[in-house]
Amino acid sequence: MRVALGVSGGIAAYKAAELVRLLQDKGVEVQVVMTRNAREFITPLTFAALSGHKVITEMFGEGQGSGNVESAIEHIALAQSIDAFVVAPATANVLAKMAHGIADDFLTTLGLATKAPLIVAPAMNVNMWEHTATQENLEILRSRGVRVVSPDEGYLACGMTGAGRLASPASIAQAVFETLNIREDLAKEVILVTAGPTEEPLDAVRYLSNRSSGKMGYALAEAARRRGARVLLVSGPTRMEPPTAPVFERIRTAAEMEEAVSRHAVAATVILMAAAVADFRPANAQIGKIKKQDGIPRVELEPTVDILAEISQRRRNGQIVVGFAAETEDLIENAGAKLRAKRLDFLVANDVSKKDAGFDVDTNIVTLLFPDGRKVELKKMSKLEVAGHVLDQIVEIRKKSGVRGQKSEV
Repeated sequence: MRVALGVSGGIAAYKAAELVRLLQDKGVEVQVVMTRNAREFITPLTFAALSGHKVITEMFGEGQGSGNVESAIEHIALAQSIDAFVVAPATANVLAKMAHGIADDFLTTLGLATKAPLIVAPAMNVNMWEHTATQENLEILRSRGVRVVSPDEGYLACGMTGAGRLASPASIAQAVFETLNIREDLAKEVILVTAGPTEEPLDAVRYLSNRSSGKMGYALAEAARRRGARVLLVSGPTRMEPPTAPVFERIRTAAEMEEAVSRHAVAATVILMAAAVADFRPANAQIGKIKKQDGIPRVELEPTVDILAEISQRRRNGQIVVGFAAETEDLIENAGAKLRAKRLDFLVANDVSKKDAGFDVDTNIVTLLFPDGRKVELKKMSKLEVAGHVLDQIVEIRKKSGVRGQKSEV
């Protein structure tokens, strides 16, 4: 999760340093962007030290001229990579520029170039705050969906008293968290997530596997972490960087997955089985490499353990178990049979033959199936958004049952 923090020129600029810390406490990566006037109140070095990233202060790199193409490309990329853009403090000047589409520095250019949600926290003299021009500019921004964190009232740096003092860093951070769907409604849960494929050895260099990228499982782990859960992530081989989790264990085979899941399930209050575990494996894997000149090998397969069925059967009271079904035909019928046979709390089904759904892509199209026959069809959305809907159902199940997860130390 990445946020750009725009700091404009005002005495309250120093409070943005505390905002960086609060955002980082929730695992949010912060890229600071400063106007020239902001540097009169606090140095870029302060933000660089806090955020761990160089601070963007000029459109093309300070002192490097307009011909620095590499710097320009780097800056443009920021607009496409952030999940939210927050400006704190936002001066009357910056608000006016953003309201009217003026882009004469990097901060205001970023405001036009990004499609990420925008949050502004105004700070200024009370007369400037109450001025008709400022209030009209704020209404323009609000009409575009910009979230405004209104300033507090009190003694101002100019010596006057009234509205215009920057809202507390905690209030601004909360607005960012709400925008990013970072909540604490799973704070009492220990969520075990499985992700990715398994690899079943055929010989010393070959294996049987599937096209699972692990993206859905990793999205579940990240979404659960953002909502306060303690996450235990068991992953098959993927090319992805795993999200931050107190426990991350990488496995290769279905047997290793079974052992790891059985071990971690003891501490889990919720189990989300998103991994694409192999149904079969070679019965007799060769120790060395099978040589082509030896002819076409005869491969005998044997079933792997049905981890989901075993976990569901052994679940303790109050433990929620959710399955995932990747199908290519008769989606609802096949997924419904899996839901009933394994006695799951609910099941996430998707047709992997569809474009932009299932394996190897960032989006998914799923249907949530429930034991009472209810089904919820979700439109195409990012896998992180799908993860949010899945976790919403966990919260609803807890509310209806009245049983709360109890956080365990593992």
